[in-house]
Amino acid sequence: MLGPTASGKTLLACQLAYHLNGEIISADSRQVYKKLNIGTGKDLKEYKIKGEKIPYHLIDICDANTQFYLHDFIRELKKCFIDISVRCHIPIICGGTGLYLEALEKDHSLTQIQENHERRKELNELSREELIKLFREIKSPPTQKAIIPVKDDIETDSKKRIIRRIEIAEYLKDHPLPEKQENIYKPKYIGVKITKEERNKRIDARLKYRLENGLIEEVEGLLKKGVSHERLQFLGLEYKFISFYLLKQINKKELFTQLSTAIHQFAKRQMTWYRRMEKHGIEIEWVELENAEQLISSLKDSRQ
Repeated sequence: MLGPTASGKTLLACQLAYHLNGEIISADSRQVYKKLNIGTGKDLKEYKIKGEKIPYHLIDICDANTQFYLHDFIRELKKCFIDISVRCHIPIICGGTGLYLEALEKDHSLTQIQENHERRKELNELSREELIKLFREIKSPPTQKAIIPVKDDIETDSKKRIIRRIEIAEYLKDHPLPEKQENIYKPKYIGVKITKEERNKRIDARLKYRLENGLIEEVEGLLKKGVSHERLQFLGLEYKFISFYLLKQINKKELFTQLSTAIHQFAKRQMTWYRRMEKHGIEIEWVELENAEQLISSLKDSRQ
């Protein structure tokens, strides 16, 4: 289950879990962190349908000061998926982090290659154009090219992703390929369909509610517990802009307007990612929330 932020995917996933004897596995890169509740939209009250609690996994599993990487998600996802499946329940993976969602389809053996923080500092000084040129000039063995080919879509990659490509390519020049991992998933991707206008309306209403109901206090509490402003600014837009506000770099009005704009842009990037997934052959069935009953009925029928 995927969709842009504020689309209602969590509630729909919980409804599916209720009717299909399922359990939720979160595919959200921030909900793994403890004490990040309001800003990450955990909305744990939604994990209860008609009085029945819906089991969930990969939420609140690590401290906010501990970095949770893609290879951590892949490892924990597999554990949860197998555990749920052997109990004859249906794993329902729900979230908006495209990188996590694509992990169901891709060979992510390369995530075993550790980050080279010193090299990253050097590369971060280069422009995107310089990074792309550097990546394309790296001499690599045929086996490497088969796994990380030079694709045209590198032009649309973020600077962070280009640096990771270089990091992997440079590692593989002097090291063997990591062992390929078996893919145990055969996912059905369901996306929540929502108009841009409705999405932005929901984002603004949700943000206003959160700011008035504890989000700022949540960030203040994290600071008191030893989470630095630098770390907060790495934990997502809400924590980043509230950090700016608490540092008196922006005022209350600017907090709402700048954060709202940033979340709208984030939702747009999510949709761009999903379209790229479809372009690369991943089929997504898009459904509107008002058609939830029809979706549930069709999935029930397909299981019989």
